This record gives sequence, structure tokens and C-alpha cells, in this order.
Amino acid sequence: MQFDLSSVETATLVFIGTLVFGAILAAFVLTAGLISLAVLGAGKFTWVVVSTTLLAVVHGINAGWDRLVHRASAVDLPGDFQGQPAPSTGTYPRVILRDS
Repeated sequence: MQFDLSSVETATLVFIGTLVFGAILAAFVLTAGLISLAVLGAGKFTWVVVSTTLLAVVHGINAGWDRLVHRASAVDLPGDFQGQPAPSTGTYPRVILRDS
């Protein structure tokens, strides 16, 4: 016996068509959501890598500067600095500030 589609009622065909359209729409939404999650995950991963790298660079620069300052503060300069008159403050001697 051959299946004749003309014997199926219109309401049944509309119902089946609606179910198929809903399944296609749900598959599209799920695929779009999965792709957006993958893109957001890649963006988050990229942000973490870039921010961690920049933070490491800044910490490296700070550590290098700290070593340079402490090494420079350990150097003793021979001789004494003579007091020089300052033009606007009278005759106060200049003061050498050291890293304390």
C-alpha cells in the first residue's frame, strides 16, 4: 500500500510542519549559543594571557628599578658636599636624600 499524503488532514500537516520548524529554530539557537560561548571563551583566554603578560612586565620593571635604586644607594661618594647658597631661600645647605 502506498502512502498518500493527500489523505492526511491539513491540521496534522501544519502541526508536523510547526514541529519541524521549531526543531530547526532550536538547533539554530543552540548552535549560535555554542559559537558565542566559544568566542567569549577565546576572548577571555586572550585577555587573561595579555593581562598576565603585562603584569609580569610591570613587575619585572619594578624589580629592576628597585635593584638599581638599592645598588645606587649603597655607593659611597668620596668627599663632602659643600653648602651652597640657594637663590631664594637664603643660605641653607643642600641636603642629599638617601633611600631609607
